[in-house]
Amino acid sequence: MKGKCILSGLYNLLKISVIIGAIFVIKSSSSKMETLSSNENVNRSIDLSTMAIYINKEEEQKANEEALQTYLWGALDSYTGDLTGYGAFCPLCTGHLACMSNLDLSNGRTHYDDQTYGNVQIVASSKNLPCGTIIKFNAPHISEEPIIAIVLDRGVLGNDIDLLSPSEEYASRYVGRTKITYDVLRMGWKK
Repeated sequence: MKGKCILSGLYNLLKISVIIGAIFVIKSSSSKMETLSSNENVNRSIDLSTMAIYINKEEEQKANEEALQTYLWGALDSYTGDLTGYGAFCPLCTGHLACMSNLDLSNGRTHYDDQTYGNVQIVASSKNLPCGTIIKFNAPHISEEPIIAIVLDRGVLGNDIDLLSPSEEYASRYVGRTKITYDVLRMGWKK
């Protein structure tokens, strides 16, 4: 009987220990919740300062993009001259460009893929503009958008520009001869 009493006492002690342990776990869980909620303001402060850094970087990136756009699309100089058109195989043409003789024009190619300005039209100019010069001009009778072109050929005088066209017929019918003012965006290829 003495053994049963001891076992019963141990069993009761074990029950009490489990109840006390459960109370302790519940108590410690709620104190952790209180700790988390009290730290919430600290986390918000960190998030706000992180947001401020993000906004400053965003403004800096926007300023850099604007500077790049000004650099790429701002006029270095402006010229006025006649705009005419020509085909790659016009009477005095060889089908090769003066600045890039290896560029194949036999398929009616009139554009060049520039690393900086993308797909641009090809023009001829005098030696006043070095090879690789990028120009921009408006010619509403040819395009509603401004035309971006690269100097890859020679054969005109002064400040005149000759736009490479798919054919001589296209050049005379659609380009004709027009007085234009054009902006130089890049003077020759960068070395």
